Amino acid sequence: MEFDFWLFVLDNLEAAGAIGGYVSLSIIGFALISFATTKRHNNMESQLGPKWIHPIVGSFLGAIPGCGATIVVASLYKNKKISFGGLLATFISTLGEGSFVLLGASNEADVAGNLKAYAIITIFGLIAGVVLGYLSDIFGFRTNSENNQKKHNEGQIIQIKQNALAGIFIEKLGFYAIIAMAIFLAPGSIMALWGGEIDAISSLTYWVSVALTATCIIFYCVNRFIYECHNCYGNSVAIRSTILYAILDVAMVVTYVFIGLFFANYIIDVLVGAETFDVWMTSSVYVVILLAALIGVTPGCGGMIAVAVAFITIPNFPMAALIAAAIATSGDGLFPLIAENRKDGLIVSVLGLVVALVVGYIALALGF
Repeated sequence: MEFDFWLFVLDNLEAAGAIGGYVSLSIIGFALISFATTKRHNNMESQLGPKWIHPIVGSFLGAIPGCGATIVVASLYKNKKISFGGLLATFISTLGEGSFVLLGASNEADVAGNLKAYAIITIFGLIAGVVLGYLSDIFGFRTNSENNQKKHNEGQIIQIKQNALAGIFIEKLGFYAIIAMAIFLAPGSIMALWGGEIDAISSLTYWVSVALTATCIIFYCVNRFIYECHNCYGNSVAIRSTILYAILDVAMVVTYVFIGLFFANYIIDVLVGAETFDVWMTSSVYVVILLAALIGVTPGCGGMIAVAVAFITIPNFPMAALIAAAIATSGDGLFPLIAENRKDGLIVSVLGLVVALVVGYIALALGF
């Protein structure tokens, strides 16, 4: 079958836009909650509860189906509202979009779900996440990442626009366009959590998702490379500047999600191919666990989805390999984390891979 590059690009734009729908809900929603809390308590530095509970909170957030929780936690970590242990716990316990495959509610894989497998790997992920999260905080890991929310709140009065057209796009055209598309996609994004969609507008939803991704990429690039007045969006106590700052995060996340999806899907679907992948997944059980973990650790959810489908469709596929892939995967939340702090993103990925291999081989020894 001839590879259609244009269709491949469109499909990845649409996939990133679909993710962008609930990313917008998560990030903008959290920003508004933080804004309301700040107005009421005048405390921007408050954490998500006491630090000792962060690994537990993070692990349970990660267990929520989909990638929305990892993206929110990455934002919390960026603003120093959750510990590194909480962040690590979230990324270890998440199954990303692979959870929908096992629940039988995936739009990307037409296979029957496996609730037993979902329950088993969720339990393994929760336990591993809590344990590693606490070990990380006990050993006192610290990050050098800046508190971007605090940086946003300092020195915001400057209103000089170095580039008038870029300023109009950032603060008006692009700003309102992303909000409008996010609102349109919101009902479908909520329904997608249960594997549903609005059939009557599915075609329109496809193109709005494509448009959202394209707009976010342009918005991010203009803000990053052209617009010179970074973090100069007016008084930070105003709700509009709070939403604008959230839109900047949304644009960054969607941009990196698209880049990650594009390369991950190209490697898995085009360079490797379905036949080669199936051969890999039917080799020695020890090799399969290693391969599943390596595939799972690739940024995004494509790798986990592929392993979950392999578990359901390939006879005698080892549960231990599925567990390894589930722990190794970081979901789409890895993209904003890497964008803000490459060091922490790399540490999370490497630790996740090591833990995945250890737990995967332990699970094999236990008979899973």
